[in-house]
Parts: sequence; structure tokens; C-alpha cells
Amino acid sequence: MTPEAALEALRAAAVPGKADEMRAYHKLDRPYLGVANPDIDLMAREWRQSLPLDARLSLAAGLWGTNIHEARIAAAKLLTQARIRPDDEPAWQLIQGWVPDFDAWAIADHACIAAQKRLAADPARLDQVEGWTQSPLMWARRAALVATLHLTRLTHPKPDEIAARERVLAWAEGYLGDPDWFIQKAVGWWLRDLSKHDPDRARAFLAAHGDRMKPFARREAARHLA
Repeated sequence: MTPEAALEALRAAAVPGKADEMRAYHKLDRPYLGVANPDIDLMAREWRQSLPLDARLSLAAGLWGTNIHEARIAAAKLLTQARIRPDDEPAWQLIQGWVPDFDAWAIADHACIAAQKRLAADPARLDQVEGWTQSPLMWARRAALVATLHLTRLTHPKPDEIAARERVLAWAEGYLGDPDWFIQKAVGWWLRDLSKHDPDRARAFLAAHGDRMKPFARREAARHLA
């Protein structure tokens, strides 16, 4: 499967008029084909299952390089799986290389879901994610929270997982002075998801730092707290 063949498959699934709707919705001037996300998911799943790892990495890199919205979504989905054998380091490096290209929430979020799987596979990679928190690119700073959302969903975390969670909460605390709406939204999102599995820790964060949070982010964080 070449990137050109994959693009042809994506174009064949385009819905007339949908590309203009997507451009208006995402408010970013890049090529859109007009393909629904479930259709991208089906194609990416088939490619993921049928292609060897080297071919999948090459296809993901080629699709990402087109800068087409649906192609970048498909690239991220190609690398979204719990286990990548025999070695997932090339996949992690590819995902890391995409971070400086982040410029919109939808593409960034799909890439961050792929990143979550790789971080769960090797928690030591959190050291590299910490570097994103110091990036001048807002989307990279935001990605440090979105790519670590899997840590909020641990009902019975082990000591090292608790330490990782606390590390990310320290990043979130450091973000509270950031004026960007997307950063504050990500802080609220992280705490909201944490509250579903560790409400006491979410409450403690809000008690200690809630007065420094934007009101909308504080409301988001407390949505599931009584």
C-alpha cells in the first residue's frame, strides 16, 4: 500500500460537500477530502492489520506528509494499538516527530491517542514528553496532557503509575498561568477524567489550585464531582 493508493481510497469515500463543511468547522486552511471519521477508521484498521510494521510506518509517514486532514488522521490511526511488534520505538519516534506539526485539535488529538499507547507500553518515555511542556508551540504543550490521559483512567494504579500521575499534575499546575484557552481546557479535561477514577485527588488539586484556574476550566474539572 503506497500513500498514493491510500489517498485514492480516501478520496473514493468522500461525501460531496463535506470537505467545505469540515473546513468551516475546523477553521484551518488545509486540504480536506470530506471523508467521515468512521470510514477513515475502517480503512486504517484494515491497513493496520494487513501491512507489516515497516510498510505501516512508511505509509503513516507518507500520509502525514501530505498535510491533508483525513490523511493525517489515518496516519495516526495506523499507529494506534496497544502492542506493536517486534519493536515500537520507530513508531514512537515517528509520533514524536509529528508533534511540531500540530496546529489543530482534531489531528493533534488522534496523534495523542497513538502516543498514549506508546507511553503505556514504555512509561520511561514520559521523560521525553516532559520536554513538550517547555515548547513555544502551544499545541505541543497541550499534547503533554492529552498524550497522558491514560494515566487518569487507572482505577488501581501501581506506585510508579501514581508517581507518573503526580508528575503530570505538576505540569498541569505549571500551566495554570498560561493564558491560552486550549491549554486551560486541557487542564480541565485531565482533571475531569481523573475525577472519574480518583475523585479525592481531583478534589485536592482543585482545593489547592482551583482559585488560579479559569472558571470554565474549573467547571470542566469538577463536572463529575459532587
